[in-house]
Amino acid sequence: MQKFLFSILLFVIVLRAGYAQPTAFTVEVTGQGQPLLLIPGYSCSGEVWRETVEHLKDRYECHVLTLAGYAGVPPIEQPILQTVRDQIMAYVKAKNLHKPVLMGHSLGAFMSLWVSSTEPELFSKVICVDGVPFLAAMMNPNVRADSLRQLPMYNAETVAQNFVSLPDSSFEQNQARAMLTQVRDSSRARQIARWAALSDRKTLGYTIVELSLTDLRPNLARITAPTLVLGSLYFNSPQTTERILGEQYRTLPHKTIVVAQAKHFIMYDEPAWFYQQIDAFLGSL
Repeated sequence: MQKFLFSILLFVIVLRAGYAQPTAFTVEVTGQGQPLLLIPGYSCSGEVWRETVEHLKDRYECHVLTLAGYAGVPPIEQPILQTVRDQIMAYVKAKNLHKPVLMGHSLGAFMSLWVSSTEPELFSKVICVDGVPFLAAMMNPNVRADSLRQLPMYNAETVAQNFVSLPDSSFEQNQARAMLTQVRDSSRARQIARWAALSDRKTLGYTIVELSLTDLRPNLARITAPTLVLGSLYFNSPQTTERILGEQYRTLPHKTIVVAQAKHFIMYDEPAWFYQQIDAFLGSL
């Protein structure tokens, strides 16, 4: 009997050793059906997808992530986003998720592109909600990441310390004001600001620099999954949005680009339009 119990214990230990729980994000699973991973944007909780999950949960098994260091989740060491990428792929394999869909907003869209270009065969479809493969090229498509690394404003430690030095008393209030440029509803702006206030300040600095210095454009041609790109109104102009997204996603083979009459948080500003777009795209699975 003792040998049997020891064998069971050893089996459990081996299983745990084979797959360590992710440290780069937390996951909440809701619903049933085809697996769908939802990745929130910069500083946001996975709660940003709450209404989207309600819309999809009867048809999809929604795996909602909150990244390390954001919205109260414990931080991890650098390189943060690269570790997130690796652990998302490990999570999909360990959970035996068959051809899941990837959906990301902002930084989450960037992560969806990074993951699906690293292991293209893992995913069936990708949805990028107002995110781009190279943030620093939004204003200048010819800019190069290696040249930006020489600039003090892209020094990760300096940027992280700048975030740490911001006074707690005004941080959340200032964030709420800033978010009004990103979302129409002031209550939504306050909620997004609350998530930022709960985030680890160094992580905010490290991840914005890592995001800005990682150029995924050369990798896009490797993505085999059909990809829906939803853009907001850049500079209040759909034509400007179409031009920028066309440049950013030029080498992505199987793409559909659609521009919303919305600010950055499209799923908050235009939910009916947003659901219509994703339902039509996912319905062709």
